[in-house]
Amino acid sequence: MQRNDAPSPEEAANFAAFANRLGYAIGSVVLGKAPVVRLALTALLAEGHLLVEDVPGVGKTTLARAIAAVVQGAWRRIQFTPDLLPSDVTGVTIFNQATRGFEFHPGPVFANIVIADEINRASPKTQSALLEVMEERYVTVDGVRHPVPRPFLVVATQNPVEMDGTYRLPEAQLDRFLMKLSVGYPDEAVEIDVLRGAAAGRSPDQLEPVTDTSAIAQAIELGRRVYLADPLYTYAVRLAAATRNHPHVRVGVSPRGAIALTKAASAYALLDGRNYVVPEDLQVLIEPVFAHRLLLSPDSQLRGTTAEQILAGVRESVAVPAAQPV
Repeated sequence: MQRNDAPSPEEAANFAAFANRLGYAIGSVVLGKAPVVRLALTALLAEGHLLVEDVPGVGKTTLARAIAAVVQGAWRRIQFTPDLLPSDVTGVTIFNQATRGFEFHPGPVFANIVIADEINRASPKTQSALLEVMEERYVTVDGVRHPVPRPFLVVATQNPVEMDGTYRLPEAQLDRFLMKLSVGYPDEAVEIDVLRGAAAGRSPDQLEPVTDTSAIAQAIELGRRVYLADPLYTYAVRLAAATRNHPHVRVGVSPRGAIALTKAASAYALLDGRNYVVPEDLQVLIEPVFAHRLLLSPDSQLRGTTAEQILAGVRESVAVPAAQPV
């Protein structure tokens, strides 16, 4: 990307003010989780998808609904169960007696924000129904491709406990998620505010739209123009390569993961009001973007080593380049 393609400093600053309004609105119902909200907005602008793994009741669905509300987008929730069929996700072609022809009836995946609740409770066949649409943003039914709306964000949730009767997401599907996040429990003061809000009936349904989907589509294009210097592309590749050569890792980060890191860094920089990426953007994002893409060796798993611990070491071991701003 050439330097003259980058947004102007004024465009970046104006967008940061706009993003702050979005974050403030979402944060009014997702309390005390500003970093999580920012990462979710990063995924939206980078046209990625989110996997949120956490215990029930910490606000995973509220986060997705709040994003849909502030961007005035359509949202649908799919409750994944063992008997859910692929057609229940993508839609089905039905013969219309009146017109004497076949008509496509779109499934719940045709929305701006799709909440795939407890995705690991559905069969692998149904899980794979999301693969094409997450990557290609099209659904193919009976040989006909149907585009999903833009922006398009899948927020999949899974419960790390009660794993009986669940189907582990394969690496090929995990790789389709830009980030894996954990909302976490709120601290005491925030949880008290949550209780007050619940008593007052505060919910995402009460949020007023801050923008619309067409403005978000323009913001996505703006994010693609954020300048990323050549040394930072090299830095991203070396971070990924360090995971592949790590003695405790069986399968490291693929080139798709390195691409995801640079795309997320561009969106993250724009949210910060910059028209260029700095090394700190990549460092902040390495854990949410890379952790779910690592497959640890059996010995490491037995010792209780985590992907986060490995990535902390990778971050320390790879030399940080000096990047020149726009």
